[in-house]
Amino acid sequence: MALELESLKKSIGALERSLRVAKEQSGGEDVDLLDTLRAGVVQNFEVAYEQTWKMMKRWLEMNVGSVEVDGVTRRQLFRLCHENRLIDDVEGWMAFHTSRNESSHTYNQSTAEDVSTVAGVFLPAATEVLLRIAARND
Repeated sequence: MALELESLKKSIGALERSLRVAKEQSGGEDVDLLDTLRAGVVQNFEVAYEQTWKMMKRWLEMNVGSVEVDGVTRRQLFRLCHENRLIDDVEGWMAFHTSRNESSHTYNQSTAEDVSTVAGVFLPAATEVLLRIAARND
């Protein structure tokens, strides 16, 4: 049974668009617009991150087994993903996880700027996960 990947594709696409628009407007002088665009990037990062790790978990459950996946920590989940060649860098994914937690528990200008930067690094990593899952989605 194949996984339905459309929601993951849409969330990654939304993040990509928000990053592009924020970059296009980054030289502007409208601080309110820039703050709003940054907030959109953060929100789209949060959604794409959640969609991506949950899809990785579903793939592992289907292809490795739910017994091995149920109840594992996020670090253990990312290690399993690395062992199964869905991701290359466990520590990088832990950094994405930390940024996701920071964005949802503490919102201030500095955090938003940091998470917005992390979102730019996350986008190619999430896109690569999508490609790897799609290639092995039977």
